[in-house]
Amino acid sequence: MINITDRAVQQLRALAGAKAAEGLRIGIAKGGCSGLQYEMTLGHAQSGDAVVERDGVKLFVDNESARLLRDATLDYHDALTGAGFQVVNPNAARTCGCGSSFEPAPPS
Repeated sequence: MINITDRAVQQLRALAGAKAAEGLRIGIAKGGCSGLQYEMTLGHAQSGDAVVERDGVKLFVDNESARLLRDATLDYHDALTGAGFQVVNPNAARTCGCGSSFEPAPPS
């Protein structure tokens, strides 16, 4: 479903431990300059979530978002211009300049 890079695993492990969270919830909602945007919060699994686990780190994805996140990769970047999680999504036809919103590719 979703791939998680080594950098993202390390950052999630540190964040989840500091916040006593079970993992990272990632979803998609309407909004942003391209139509859909990623939402990420630390938390716990909810009923019906798909759970992706790697090296003791968990991601929770609701059923509606799972289709648009299929084969995506969660990465973490820490640079002078900013730090944060980034989703590399093969299901996006176009993304905005900030990388937090996207337009989905037409279904094939």
